[in-house]
Amino acid sequence: MTTLLIIGYVWPEPASSAAGARMMQLIEFFKSESYQITFATTAKPTQNKTDLRARGIHEVKIKLNDSEFDVFLEDLNPDIVLFDRFMMEEQFGWRVDNVCPDAIKILDTEDLHFLRNARYQAYKSGKEVEEFYLDSDLTIREISAIYRCDLSLIISDIEMELLTSKFGLPEELLLYMPFMLDPLEEGTSILPAYEERKDFISIGNFLHEPNWNAVLYLKEKVWPLLRKKLPEARLNIYGAYPSQKVFNLDNPKENFFVHGWVEDSQAVMRKARVCLAPIQFGAGLKGKLIEAMTSGTPSVTTRTGAEGINNSDEWNGFITADLTEFVNYAVQVYNDK
Repeated sequence: MTTLLIIGYVWPEPASSAAGARMMQLIEFFKSESYQITFATTAKPTQNKTDLRARGIHEVKIKLNDSEFDVFLEDLNPDIVLFDRFMMEEQFGWRVDNVCPDAIKILDTEDLHFLRNARYQAYKSGKEVEEFYLDSDLTIREISAIYRCDLSLIISDIEMELLTSKFGLPEELLLYMPFMLDPLEEGTSILPAYEERKDFISIGNFLHEPNWNAVLYLKEKVWPLLRKKLPEARLNIYGAYPSQKVFNLDNPKENFFVHGWVEDSQAVMRKARVCLAPIQFGAGLKGKLIEAMTSGTPSVTTRTGAEGINNSDEWNGFITADLTEFVNYAVQVYNDK
């Protein structure tokens, strides 16, 4: 059997984040190809982590800057090493080169961290994004990791274009691989009808700054206007790892409810009538919006939210950065069976 070692940034939590769902998609792919898989990480286990052992995956706890990893690597002798984000390649890639020089190295970027950070800095400063990613140590680090690997998985066509056009990376080092989704075998017949749905929903892991920013924008900008137009509707906020500042936004009198983590995000998404995602910055693909599509739940989002998924002509709802338009579109979709 071909042996695959995955060096994870965190334990996979598919119910908590799109990154966790992405990792499980990769694992399931390699399982379907009869790979013998070992998942190793320096991260502490969490209550939300997937039980990989129940899926036939060997779990290993590793340490940073520890020569015991070299011994482990020599014993395992993997054919392929998959790094979960460039930081893991930085920490362990050179050890793989030393101990297993013939192993194929694959980097799953998740999304381009330097692009996400540059967009955040541009959002805060009002400057152009290029001013930040063209003069950034983070950019140098991430692109260097891509060059050191045999192949890097890129989740968005926008990011593929940026890497090849702006930075001149060879296409043979990159593989465009968005989320690997199964088709809805039963089509829309299994989805709740319009009459069975109610309220608005917003969802996202709160360890991810764009999600916290979007919820704050909903609370402070969108919901005061939207409530006036639809006073009976509720806005339900879900997401893993909410801090106290997130729960402080909860206000039942305003029909603004913060629920925190939910085990089955698809179940609550299917009950909602509209998904709201006013994402101001970020990168990669937004799992919440793809999950809304597979749940038959239309959405109102920004161009950043829709990036890499589809264009505005074919969106299941509306795309806008304008606050007034965002509110009006939300009302329109909510009332239109």
